[in-house]
Amino acid sequence: MSLVLDPTAQDLLFREARTANSFTDEPVTEEQVQAIYDLVKFGPTAFNQSPLRVTLVRSPEARARLVAHMSQGNQAKTGTAPLVAILSADNEFHEELPELFPRFPQAKDAFFAERPVRESSAGMNAALQAAYFIIGVRAAGLAAGPMSGFDSAGIQKEFLDVDHTPLMVVNIGKPGDDAWSARSPRLDFEQVVTTV
Repeated sequence: MSLVLDPTAQDLLFREARTANSFTDEPVTEEQVQAIYDLVKFGPTAFNQSPLRVTLVRSPEARARLVAHMSQGNQAKTGTAPLVAILSADNEFHEELPELFPRFPQAKDAFFAERPVRESSAGMNAALQAAYFIIGVRAAGLAAGPMSGFDSAGIQKEFLDVDHTPLMVVNIGKPGDDAWSARSPRLDFEQVVTTV
């Protein structure tokens, strides 16, 4: 084996895991979400920046407001998932860099003084953290249903602010009946990897 990770864990995180489309009604606890975050926060990012923000949508009122901004195909599953998280990028992440990157606290001003630069970096690094978050959900024995089909401006106005850009909405819970679609194909190694 070329991989150190146990094959059962490989299956849990990658081979057998798929986007869930239905869930049981078993609740997802605050403790589970904290354990997920406390694991995935260690994933690498540029300058150790942490632009990902997670908005948990728990109340029925907030859920109804969110569902109204989801594309039609995503409304029913978002309305019934035990927990829904809005993952967004904080475009003012640079304010935390002196604490998060103490070996070069000047990075805040040296590299991220301009808003367009921050938005680009926040988007890329928060997307990376969002991927870690999905893997963390799987590591907790839960299923994730990440979606990009929503009215971004509507969600930003309803739940966030101008400094936070919505990236995805993730349904979270124990998979329900017929939760999975068939595994879609993936590209082979030779189609993706080149050596120069």
